[in-house]
Amino acid sequence: MILSTTSPVLAPQGAVVLVIASVLLYSLAMLPLAPRPARYCAVALIGGWLLHLVLLIIDISGFGQAVPGARLGFGPVLSMTVWLVIAVHTVESRLVPLPAVRQLLAVAGGLVVLLAAAFPGEARHHTSALAPLHFALGVGSYGLFGAAVLHAIMLDAAERRMRAGGGLGASRGRAVGMPLLQLERLTFRFVQAGFVALTATLALGIATLEQWRWGDHKAVFSVLAWGVIAALLVGRYRRGWRGRRATRWLYVGAALLLLAYAGSRFVFEVLLGRAPA
Repeated sequence: MILSTTSPVLAPQGAVVLVIASVLLYSLAMLPLAPRPARYCAVALIGGWLLHLVLLIIDISGFGQAVPGARLGFGPVLSMTVWLVIAVHTVESRLVPLPAVRQLLAVAGGLVVLLAAAFPGEARHHTSALAPLHFALGVGSYGLFGAAVLHAIMLDAAERRMRAGGGLGASRGRAVGMPLLQLERLTFRFVQAGFVALTATLALGIATLEQWRWGDHKAVFSVLAWGVIAALLVGRYRRGWRGRRATRWLYVGAALLLLAYAGSRFVFEVLLGRAPA
């Protein structure tokens, strides 16, 4: 984006201003949870999220870059994933205020904006007319599983409080402002939607993309992630998996999916210092 080895046409100062402004707004959203500032913190999160979107558009479209093509390094992919998770939180927070979650997402938002600026990846041209759809579905699955993981973390925390004889809310079977069973159902709706998106991504990649190779690390980790999530869904609906057993499978599947694209590109772009083949 702004720290690429190629010089952007977009004025460097303008790009820097966008990054700094987004990070500052996300930083404001991390402020303490006193009632009056909380309202402004929520507005700051939305402001950072909107500037974050502008920066993503620059990366995805290649707008203002000296070398045309989308920049889809591990930084922008993580950035898009967190952006989608914040979008889900923004909708949910209209119904159930989640200030602690807001702070966590604000930290993540600021970090991925900086990561995307520092490691945008090489400009790439699409080799297939369906490649943009393949990429959109892949990033969508990242975002949906990211939202599922966030809800699973809240679910695990609520269950720990209940086992420890936590507060009144926990004793009534509530978590972060919503009933525990509702939170569990919501978690697995995200898992189901993410699984559908991941399945479509893999099917499209196998059927249409010239660069698909079964021995490739991205293909291997993607298929492993698909298998783990499929096993989770079968276990839940056939054997009634719930609680920590279910969330552990989700965490493993999400970690494998993260390694499939963002993780492998991190190794190439940061540790090896070259673009992936």
